[in-house]
Amino acid sequence: MNPSVTGDLIIQEITITAPAERIFEALTNPEQLMQWWGVEGRFHATHMESDLRVGGQWIMRGIGMNGKPFTVRGQYREVIRPRLLVFTWLPDWQENASETLVRIDLEETGDVTTVRLVHSGFTTDASRASHQGWPHLLACLRAHAERSPQPSNHALDIGSSTFFHNDERKA
Repeated sequence: MNPSVTGDLIIQEITITAPAERIFEALTNPEQLMQWWGVEGRFHATHMESDLRVGGQWIMRGIGMNGKPFTVRGQYREVIRPRLLVFTWLPDWQENASETLVRIDLEETGDVTTVRLVHSGFTTDASRASHQGWPHLLACLRAHAERSPQPSNHALDIGSSTFFHNDERKA
């Protein structure tokens, strides 16, 4: 899987044999996200907080290459469960990083959900080049989502993860 790069966009699409709701939960529930967000030997998430609502903030911390800590944060712009998730993305591993936008569309057909990720707003080639890990992350998401279903939790405070679930939906 190689991402398609067009101008300031990275576009990646993958099919997952799982319901859209399970995939959406894996993307937004900190407990689940920390189970799959990472590529062995390169990086992994160790902490996530999420206020899942339009305008809500999220933050993820982890360990990157050579054991170096990282943080990425943003704000939810659109949340339409289980079809759409749009959020800003601001990583600390890039000097003078600018905020970008990640849009994830989920389209369920039968037993398969197509996940389409568009990461936009890159202002430099270096910024775009440092975000080529989406194919690996989506493959990890697929492996996680295709395992047996995870229970849905509405409020979690588990170790270093905090999850706030808000049933507000944007039409």
